[in-house]
Amino acid sequence: MTYDLYIGDRAFSSWSLRGWLMLEHFGLPYRTHLVGLYAGTMAAELAPLAPARTVPALLCEDGAVLFDSLAMAEELATRHPEAPLWPDNPKARALARSMAAEMHSGFPALRGECPMQLFHQWAGFVPSDAVLKELERFEMLFSHAKAMAADGPWLFGAYSLADVFYAPLMARLAGYELPVSEGVATYVETTLTDPAFQTWRAEGITVKYEPFPYPQPLKTRDWPVTAA
Repeated sequence: MTYDLYIGDRAFSSWSLRGWLMLEHFGLPYRTHLVGLYAGTMAAELAPLAPARTVPALLCEDGAVLFDSLAMAEELATRHPEAPLWPDNPKARALARSMAAEMHSGFPALRGECPMQLFHQWAGFVPSDAVLKELERFEMLFSHAKAMAADGPWLFGAYSLADVFYAPLMARLAGYELPVSEGVATYVETTLTDPAFQTWRAEGITVKYEPFPYPQPLKTRDWPVTAA
């Protein structure tokens, strides 16, 4: 079975990054189709996949269409029980699913004030109280995950769909130099040095944008983690 994955601009589309990682990281066969998220052609390009209207969208060989990243995650876990998409341990799996769902629907301040962009780090960004509160929430979730994790650098030891869902948040933490604990900082570096993430970013920053989406009235620094 080969999937057809429809994504938006890699440097900015956090949802597309999630869809791609869950296929790439677990070795599931797929073809990638880039649609015009910022070029204004997305609606026409996704029309054959109705009712999909956003990215990522996933077309299965049997004709099923998935147009929500959490639905994609759960459907792939159902179709590929041999792949370790969720942790094996039931308690860890329950927490991983809950964390993915909270990331999927929550953290509105971080989403709104810190849009994902993979080109550079904004210098001197001052997080709002709402952002700081959400950072505290993630620190709590991170501590709970690591407390039941097996050996390994990811949230639950081995890479899982929880890491897929939190990868764009790690990019936000790095891109805006947000204040985090030492443990979370290590996890940010683990995410940003992951070969799959670096492949995604390398392809994304080859595209030039004028004007630059989601500008900030700030100077920029180099992206904090260089390619391995």
